[in-house]
Amino acid sequence: MENRELQQQVPGALFPRAVLFDLDGTLLDSAPDMLATANRLRDAQGLAPMALAQIRPHVSKGSRAMLAAAFPKLKTAAREAMVPLFLETYLQELGRHSVLFDDIETMLAALEADGAAWGIVTNKPEYLAREILPQLGWETRCAVLIGGDTLAEKKPHPLPLLIAAERMGLAAGDCVYVGDDERDIVAARAAGMPSIAALWGYRQDHERPAEWGADSVLESPAELLIPANWPQPLSSPGA
Repeated sequence: MENRELQQQVPGALFPRAVLFDLDGTLLDSAPDMLATANRLRDAQGLAPMALAQIRPHVSKGSRAMLAAAFPKLKTAAREAMVPLFLETYLQELGRHSVLFDDIETMLAALEADGAAWGIVTNKPEYLAREILPQLGWETRCAVLIGGDTLAEKKPHPLPLLIAAERMGLAAGDCVYVGDDERDIVAARAAGMPSIAALWGYRQDHERPAEWGADSVLESPAELLIPANWPQPLSSPGA
């Protein structure tokens, strides 16, 4: 994927030349898979199932945050020891319950029709992210995939976004990053990449996306179908 040479394309008339996305909470509603994982672990300890609403705000924060929500009475060291089991169990539930957010597939098709390339930069371990792509039919469409363990750094460090742009043969300023977590926007700003904060994703009550510094803040994936809602790439003429 990321090592294949992208075809030379005329910059699109509507959308940016390239778009990078976070995965969970941005493209994919994976909270149901996470819930099934957490409840299997809870059941093994004789605990009642938790509700989707209890785990959903924590999904974008990673396995440790979800374990803290699922096992709030456990000490940090005990939860840390459960991370490998959580990931192993999640691999078994991967894609069984999750769905794309509304209008995501339509939006990706619109990008492709406009000549834009798109890829994924996620903090999910790369092997888990790669398992998802064939389930969605994205293995030949996604131009680059960077996971949380692909490089020496992960978001909010800018390195994953910089390397993703480099592997697509573009400057960071030629791309736009879309994510639902503050770390996504921090990473994009540090990389010099325009960004969109996705309000349809996973967010805790205290978080204020309007204060993250994104170039655009959108309520739903349908708004990504409107070219005017995309920030201007920094390296475009007149930017």
